[in-house]
Amino acid sequence: MRIAMVGTRGVPAQYGGFETCVEEVGARLVGRGHEVVVYCRGLSEDSPAEHRGMQLVHLPAVRLRSMETLSHSALSVGHLVRHGADAVLMFNAANAPLLPALRARGLRVATHVDGLEWQRAKWAGAGRRYYRRAESLAVRWSDHLVADAQGISDYYDREFGAPTTLITYGAPVLEQETSRLSELGLTAGGFHLVVARMEPENHVDVVVDGYVRSSARLPLVLVGSAPYAAEYTERVHALADDRVRLLGALWDQQMLDQLYTGALTYLHGHSVGGTNPSLLRAVGAGTATDAFDVDFNREVLGDTGRYWRTAEDVRVLLESTEQSPEGALARGQRTQTRAAAYDWDDVATGYEDLCARLASGDVPDRRPSGRRTTSASWPVLAPAVGPAPARVPVVAGTKVLVSPRFNEDALADLVSDPVSEVAR
Repeated sequence: MRIAMVGTRGVPAQYGGFETCVEEVGARLVGRGHEVVVYCRGLSEDSPAEHRGMQLVHLPAVRLRSMETLSHSALSVGHLVRHGADAVLMFNAANAPLLPALRARGLRVATHVDGLEWQRAKWAGAGRRYYRRAESLAVRWSDHLVADAQGISDYYDREFGAPTTLITYGAPVLEQETSRLSELGLTAGGFHLVVARMEPENHVDVVVDGYVRSSARLPLVLVGSAPYAAEYTERVHALADDRVRLLGALWDQQMLDQLYTGALTYLHGHSVGGTNPSLLRAVGAGTATDAFDVDFNREVLGDTGRYWRTAEDVRVLLESTEQSPEGALARGQRTQTRAAAYDWDDVATGYEDLCARLASGDVPDRRPSGRRTTSASWPVLAPAVGPAPARVPVVAGTKVLVSPRFNEDALADLVSDPVSEVAR
């Protein structure tokens, strides 16, 4: 099969979960004998023509944050319409207005819809309306939809009556190496870690507030930034005391991995993005994790995680961790067992099966209308209720659970904002 992957920054992966997914899945599909074409943002004389067996098509983009993603995706779709493919994987529902061009050419397309982007604090007014409209268009014009978490699948079922194929993300099992931590003045097991963009729905301020209230003696290390959230970043900095280490964006993947494996605990505040790769990285590192209490996070951690909603919750959890560090280490070992359910080979199989269905014309005769079936909006930052859903084997059909995925490109990015590969 000739498979085209469109709508991301491309590979090599440097920015986000979509790019990581494209690289890990695309390389495996090449290894299974498929021809994979990846559309990459940016064009220069030294742009490679190939990466890990994938063919790369480099195209420019308008360098305005409100137009960058759509402008590049539009050029990619124009190229794809001329050159064709047996199956198209479109990443990000924000690109949904471009789907009719693919359909007019007779190309079959599955859209990876990402998380509940319109719930992010930065999307007020027109941005939020755009994302909600884009969701509707993706439902109406995609041959199949891909969700990365059960909560996202449930959302599309509830809001639109639309079936999804659930293909989450892969968890890298990290080598237990911490030799470089001394470069940052840190020791293994001697700090708490947060990796996140500085944005309200990631609750970095809540973690810092709770930490500062606590009697914790180990430092809190923060990795991440947000170029378009200066006010929120200033709030985080204002809350911090001299025990908090603010590292900003970190592009050294080896150092980042050692921070994950060396942390006594990882505090994860993401709440709207579906299955999150930074959380999966903590799982693969075998690091005890305390996460914001929403179903996406419970789906990944199950009963190996501890959960919080308020700064006071964070304070209590941190103090209990430092009172019993052995308990945190034991919990981390149990957490790492969850990584087996998030295997990139299984993820690639899920995408391969989906592309085979597209190529064979196995698509619904009629798609849902894209009209919302509920009168009220899905609750913002809804807490998880009940235990994590059980995993099921990969099967053919309209709703499957393979193994886990990420991204945050957007209209005022329309989908951009570099932080670090996993700090979404």
